[in-house]
Amino acid sequence: MSRIANQPVELPSGVQVTVDGSAVTVKGAKGALEHRLHPAVEFTQEDGVLKFAPRRGVPNADAQAGTARAVLNNMVKGVSEGFEKRLTLVGVGYRAQIQGQNLNLALGYSHPVNFAIPQGITIEAPTPTEVVIRGVDKQQVGQVAAIVRGYRPPEPYKGKGIRYSDEMVVRKEAKKK
Repeated sequence: MSRIANQPVELPSGVQVTVDGSAVTVKGAKGALEHRLHPAVEFTQEDGVLKFAPRRGVPNADAQAGTARAVLNNMVKGVSEGFEKRLTLVGVGYRAQIQGQNLNLALGYSHPVNFAIPQGITIEAPTPTEVVIRGVDKQQVGQVAAIVRGYRPPEPYKGKGIRYSDEMVVRKEAKKK
């Protein structure tokens, strides 16, 4: 039995969950998200609490119930609080700025890197060397942060590049004569 699926998801005030067959829609103050549940998962909603259980006789139902619970918990947290990732640019001349619906990055290449901000994501650059990515969908926020980081991942010798603000870059020692 999945230990994750046994934990109920409590709905904060202002969050509504509607079920239409296997489609679940979560609406809150920050937006709305939709997800299709796996047929191996039984889902109940009572008194502001969501409960999940695996269907008996279906292979891998325990894992699917735990996954469904985790995904819906992230959806509830996203529409009520939202998610954010912070990136730091480390390097001489590395900077970021927002121009309309684009994130312009100067990363030491011969050309600037322009990233089109996707729908449902907000990106801020409070300082030239810091980027804050916010949104309601945890997967989308993480994916956008990974794409931006992928333009110049931190290198191990000088530590230059784009890194998550809480990331520790393991430094290597340079070659000696």
